[in-house]
Order: sequence, then C-alpha cells, then structure tokens
Amino acid sequence: QVQLVESGGGSVQPGGSLTLSCAISGITSAARMVTWFRQAPGKEREGVAGIFSINDMTHYADSVKGRFTISQDNSKNTVTLQMNALKPEDTGMYYCAARERVIYSESFRAGALTPGSYTYWGQGTQVTVSS
Repeated sequence: QVQLVESGGGSVQPGGSLTLSCAISGITSAARMVTWFRQAPGKEREGVAGIFSINDMTHYADSVKGRFTISQDNSKNTVTLQMNALKPEDTGMYYCAARERVIYSESFRAGALTPGSYTYWGQGTQVTVSS
C-alpha cells in the first residue's frame, strides 16, 4: 500500500521561507517521479515542482523558478520542497504526488507537472502567506 505523508506547512509572512517534506512508503520501483502540487480556493490544482528518482532531473513551474528547490533523499524515501521568498499567491494546500515505474520519455516530461500524470496522492499540508 502506497502512502504519501506531507508535513511542514504553516503560516508565514511574505518574503519568508518554509520547508515541506513528503514521506513516501510502499513504492518499490526505482523509477519514481514525485511532484508537489498546490491548490488555492476556487482555482485548479497546479504543478509546482517535480523530481525523478533515477537522475535527479527536476521540473519547476515558471512562477516558482528561482524561489523553490525540490530535492530527494532516496535512502530515506523523502522529497523536500524548500520554499523561499514566499508570496501571498503561493498560498494554498500543497500536495505530494507520485508515480512509479516511470519511463522518463519526452512525452512524460511534457506532462510532468500535470495532475493526471500521477497515481498516488497525499492528504496535503496548508501553506498560508500573509502579512
């Protein structure tokens, strides 16, 4: 049984930082893609940052490039999202999503930040950026 458990959300002022963690269990494939998504009230879920387990290749939404960094510790089965220079528009529920047995093809990479590309989801952790 695959489980994804997010932690690290909270409230922070604009310009502040937060670190989110996703603890992964039950995925046996070495070829795993893990991506963070977020969803604000009344808006669609959007991909924020993703990482491929085998070669550490990363994907970022344009809105977070230069501010967010995704990393992984495969020995601990965790994926971390370091979020700096947070803005009010970063507010939302942040979800960790995973897909196993990934063939890291051009077509997969094109949809790496698309919710439909993922099989497993965590319950989410709230991030609020407000003064």
